[in-house]
Amino acid sequence: MHLRTMPEQDVPGGLRLNTLAGWNQTVADWQRFLKNSPRGCFVMEHDGKVVGTATTIRYESRFAWIGMVLVDQEYRKQGIGTALLKKAIEHLDNSNIRTMKLDATPQGKPIYTKLGFVEEYEIERWLRKRPAGTSSTAQSLARAPLRETHREQIFRLDKKLFGADRSFLLRALCEEALEFATAVWEQELLNGYAFGRRGLFADHLGPWMARTRTAAEKILQQFLATSSRETLIVDCMKSNAVAAELLRACGFAPSRPLTRMFRGPNAYPGKPESFCAILGPEFG
Repeated sequence: MHLRTMPEQDVPGGLRLNTLAGWNQTVADWQRFLKNSPRGCFVMEHDGKVVGTATTIRYESRFAWIGMVLVDQEYRKQGIGTALLKKAIEHLDNSNIRTMKLDATPQGKPIYTKLGFVEEYEIERWLRKRPAGTSSTAQSLARAPLRETHREQIFRLDKKLFGADRSFLLRALCEEALEFATAVWEQELLNGYAFGRRGLFADHLGPWMARTRTAAEKILQQFLATSSRETLIVDCMKSNAVAAELLRACGFAPSRPLTRMFRGPNAYPGKPESFCAILGPEFG
């Protein structure tokens, strides 16, 4: 076994692991991790084969995210996941990042707890399955792409709500899936915004922010109208009853719980109550 930094040549190995696990990440997602954290992504290698991964991504100097802790099923229960996680923590400690966050599955939660992570709040993944090629009334919901001035306004607000600047990620999502980038203004007030991704097997809505029920519903209907994939994913804030109600009314159903956890001081918690859904457990 050899634990080492992950170069771009290992992207197919990482994609293999998330595909086997049924996770939704693409080559572009893996490249995003490496671009933003070239020294902070790691693999466990055995006989030239990637059998485990862990990634980190920094949001300014405020906090960092740990994600993609994956282990090949044939190599589990050998401490590989824990070793990779410890390496990620060590890297961030050495980079003077005092706060680390992640979204834990029920299986990973006990491991993270032992390493000093504590609970912040609960998230729930919602899924919708439908015949491929279907969508809602796309023509009636058609809208112009977001102007640059609108994007900048969204990025400034998102920094306050998320707790740090992640405009580099949101801008990339906007460029790669422009059709999912949307916002709701009411009397020149930004009442909601959302981005989305075309994942490996599903379209993913998030982050999804709305100040009002009307804004939340408009954004969700726009996503349904734009996507034609069979599977749709939304990682909903469990405390947001309005978002859950809208998702259920549109045919979504809860799939699995996630727990947002942090290690170190949580000096920049943002305003999570403002969100209907997160960007994704690998990004926050």
